[in-house]
Amino acid sequence: MRSRILVLISGNGSNLQAIINACKSENYPGEVVAVISNKADVYGLTRAQEANIDAQVLSHQSFDSRENYDQALMKLIDGYQPDLIVLAGFMRILTPAFVQKYHEKLLNIHPSLLPKYQGLNTHQRAIDAGDTEHGVSVHFVTEELDGGPVILQAKVPIFKGDIADELAARVHEQEHRIYPLVVKWFCQQRLVMKNEAALFDGNLLPASGYASEEYNYM
Repeated sequence: MRSRILVLISGNGSNLQAIINACKSENYPGEVVAVISNKADVYGLTRAQEANIDAQVLSHQSFDSRENYDQALMKLIDGYQPDLIVLAGFMRILTPAFVQKYHEKLLNIHPSLLPKYQGLNTHQRAIDAGDTEHGVSVHFVTEELDGGPVILQAKVPIFKGDIADELAARVHEQEHRIYPLVVKWFCQQRLVMKNEAALFDGNLLPASGYASEEYNYM
């Protein structure tokens, strides 16, 4: 039986699309059963609808606190009984209650080589720091913002004269390759979180995640 994936978004949904495309593969072990956005009129909702996936909007502006919003979001999520919750550009800081409820089945993607550049504006920060490489990390979610155990990273070069948009495009290309792969590993039960650490095929992953440079993307 294929794992049930629920995706949380706030915008364009390009990583959502990459996962939807991967799920079309005959042997892919998961399927996206719902997409929830905290913002209406974003293109990610259109992507879900075009793929015949249930798309919901739960606006944070209708709630007076993060806690109340997350309580309503949890109720909505639980109606779909997901095996995995994927954050794909979901621009909300999650409450501890939310993280604890879905502990060990929450994935996020962050546009930096964590632990570098947690938070926002990562591409410009990497350029301003004079870095020669940048990248993206997929990690399990914990209560620490962008601080959960890293599963997989992909690196990209920073070229002289790069601007943030050019670097972001390079990073996005890698995002769309590695996020569906990590989701696949989770659905195959090869990837688990245990004792606040990421394990792949029963082996503890290092701080930078899966180390092989020759992994097979799909």
